[in-house]
Amino acid sequence: MKRGTVNRTLLGVVGAVLLAVGVLVLAGGLDLYGRLGVDPPEWWPLTSPDQPVVSARSRTRWVGESWWWPTVIGGLSVVVLAMVWWLVAQLRRSGPPSIAVPTPRATGLRLRVRTRALEEALEAGTAVLPEVERAGVRLVRAPGHPRLRGAVRLTPGGDPAALVEHFETGPRTDALSSLGLPELPADLRIRVLQAAPTEPRHRLSRRRRRHPRVE
Repeated sequence: MKRGTVNRTLLGVVGAVLLAVGVLVLAGGLDLYGRLGVDPPEWWPLTSPDQPVVSARSRTRWVGESWWWPTVIGGLSVVVLAMVWWLVAQLRRSGPPSIAVPTPRATGLRLRVRTRALEEALEAGTAVLPEVERAGVRLVRAPGHPRLRGAVRLTPGGDPAALVEHFETGPRTDALSSLGLPELPADLRIRVLQAAPTEPRHRLSRRRRRHPRVE
């Protein structure tokens, strides 16, 4: 699963939970149940402005149990570690920030190309085909050498074989010659969109048989 998909899913779940809790607190704090004449269940939290968010009974129900504090501390530790892991994952990039370009004719010159610039060039070269609706290319780390991972979406009727040939002889070959790399493996994920369903023929024939209405 992609990092962006995980982030959107995680933020969506957290946002939905916070929204639900906020609505419950707001409804109880404004006494909406009494104003609207609604009788919530007995277990429903915060039904009136004078009621605390967490009752004293709920706060002290399991305090005397031997498993209570280890469970609370362990759960909070897992949450903190998960948040730290998520933060580190956002700051860490899956691929190298730049790639060294050999300069055999210039002694002492070190030239590097930003990875994002290379990815944008590969995406632009892939999107040249009219059948390409969207193209994304990432440069990731691999044992011994970098590796390309691309995701291309073709319009209905697109030819995946033609796209692979174009990518192999075009953007990938240009990147190899420009960077002076011995090899640059690539993984392409191609998706061909389906054409919109057409109206059934029997409906079209019925419409054609109708005569124009004159008033």
